[in-house]
Amino acid sequence: MTDLISAQDAKTEKLTEATASGDQPNPVAPADSGDAPTDSQPPRSGDQELAWAPIEPAPKKKRLGLWIGLGVGALALGTAAASMILIAPGTTVAGIPVGWLTPGAAADTIQAHVADAEVTLTGAGGDTVLTGADLGAEIDATALADAAFAERPFWNVTAWMGEPVAGEITLDPATAEAALREAVPSSFEDAVDAGVVFDAAGGGYAITPSATGTAVDLDGLTAAIVDTIADGGTSLEFSGDPAEAAPAITDEDATAFATSLNTMLGSIGFYIGEERTVPVDAATASTWISVVDDGGELSVVADEASIQATIDALPAAVDRAPVNATNIVDSAGKILRTEAEGVSGRAIGDTSALASDVATKLEAGEGIFAIEVTETPFESVNLVRKIDVDLGSQTATLIENGAVVRSWAISSGKSATPTDTGNFRVYAHVREQTMKSREPDGSITETPNVPWVTYFNGDEGFHGTYWHNDFGNPRSHGCVNMPIDVARYVYEWSPVGLEVAVHY
Repeated sequence: MTDLISAQDAKTEKLTEATASGDQPNPVAPADSGDAPTDSQPPRSGDQELAWAPIEPAPKKKRLGLWIGLGVGALALGTAAASMILIAPGTTVAGIPVGWLTPGAAADTIQAHVADAEVTLTGAGGDTVLTGADLGAEIDATALADAAFAERPFWNVTAWMGEPVAGEITLDPATAEAALREAVPSSFEDAVDAGVVFDAAGGGYAITPSATGTAVDLDGLTAAIVDTIADGGTSLEFSGDPAEAAPAITDEDATAFATSLNTMLGSIGFYIGEERTVPVDAATASTWISVVDDGGELSVVADEASIQATIDALPAAVDRAPVNATNIVDSAGKILRTEAEGVSGRAIGDTSALASDVATKLEAGEGIFAIEVTETPFESVNLVRKIDVDLGSQTATLIENGAVVRSWAISSGKSATPTDTGNFRVYAHVREQTMKSREPDGSITETPNVPWVTYFNGDEGFHGTYWHNDFGNPRSHGCVNMPIDVARYVYEWSPVGLEVAVHY
C-alpha cells in the first residue's frame, strides 16, 4: 500500500506531464460515490476543472541542539570517567607534579624525575655531571602515587591545588659512593673503624682506635637533591671537594662492645641451675670467638670446633659420686649438728648439640650455658653421741652409736669442791677465758687463759689444764680437767645439746 503523501506526489507528477503535452488533465471528483477509487471517476459536465496543487515538503527538524547535547553529555561522561582514575590537578609528590595523571603514569613520572635529576660536581669534581640514577637515587614512586590518588582523587574538587605531598628520596650508599669515588678519587681517603681485640696481658678485651678519613659529603648531597626536587628543579651544583668522613665504628662504639664482652667473661661458664659448675677462663673463651667488622657494625663469630674441645672435658668436671650427709643426734634422734652436708651424685647428659648451642649464645652476647645432668640422691647417716664421766675411775669416755671413740684420765672436783653427778647437756663453748674459783676458806683464786672450755652444768665444764699433770686424781673446783689436746678434741666433738652423764 502506498502512503498518502507518496500517492499525491505521484499524481502531481502525472498532471504536470499532461499539461506539458497539451492534453487536458483528467480531474477527479470527490470521493462520494462509494468505494470506487477517486482516480477512476470521469469528469462530470459543468464541473469546474480541478488540478492537484503541489504538496509543500515537510519541514526538516532542526537537530543542532541534539548534537550539542550529545557532545556535552559525552564530555560529561568522559570527565566523570576520568575523575575516577586521575589524580587531582595541582598535586605534587616530593615537588614533582602528578596532577591529571593516573597513579601508574604518576609513578613513572616520579621515578623518571628522580632518576634524571642532574648533579654537577664543582671544585675538585671538575664539573662532572652525575644523574640520580648514577647515584642510586631511590623513591617509593608506586606507593607515593597510589597514596596521592587515594588522598586526592580528581573528583574531589576540595583536593585540587592542595599542599605538596611529602616523599622521601634517598641515595643508595654503596652506589653513590662508588660513583663519587670514580668521579672524584682525590676526595676520598678511607676512615679506619675502631676494633676490639683480646688483650692476654689484661685478661680482657680492649679496643683499637679509629681514624677519620675524607669523602664527598653524601648526606649533604642527598639533602641538596631532595631540596632541589622539592622546589621543582631538575639540576643542581654540589661541591666535590673532600669533607671529613667519620668511621662507621667509633671508639665509643668499640668501647661499649668491649665492655659487653668483658661483662660476659665475668660469668661465662657451664651452669647446673644457678650454679656455675664449670667456669671458663677468659683466655679459653677468647679462642672460641672472633670479633669482626660486619659492614660497619661489630659482631661475634663463634668457632664450634674450639668450643667442642672444652665440652669433651666436661664429664670429668661435672660427674661425681654421691656424698652422704652426717648428722650428730641425741638419744632421741634430734639433730644437734650437721657434721657433713650431703651431696647428690650426678652424671652429665647428652652434649651432642651443646657446641652449637654455645656458639649461638655467644654470637647473641650470652655466656651462660645450661647443661643437663642426671642426679643420684645422697643418704643421711646419724651419729648418736654422748660423753660418760666416771668420777670413781676418774675417766671421761666419748661414745658414738654405742661404741667407745676415745677415753682419757681426768681430774674432777676435790672432795671440798666436788663435781656434781647427774645427766646434763652441753650448753656453751668458750675458746679461752680467765676462771675464778672460790676456795674452802672463802678466798678467790683466778686462773688466766684457760683453753677449750665446754660447759655442761652451770659453771662446771670440760677444759684444758696447763698447771698440773696429775690426771686420774681429783684436783679441780668442780670442773673436769683434761690435757689441752684432749680438751680441744672434746670442744670440737661436742655440739650444743650433747648429753653428758656424770656418775660414780
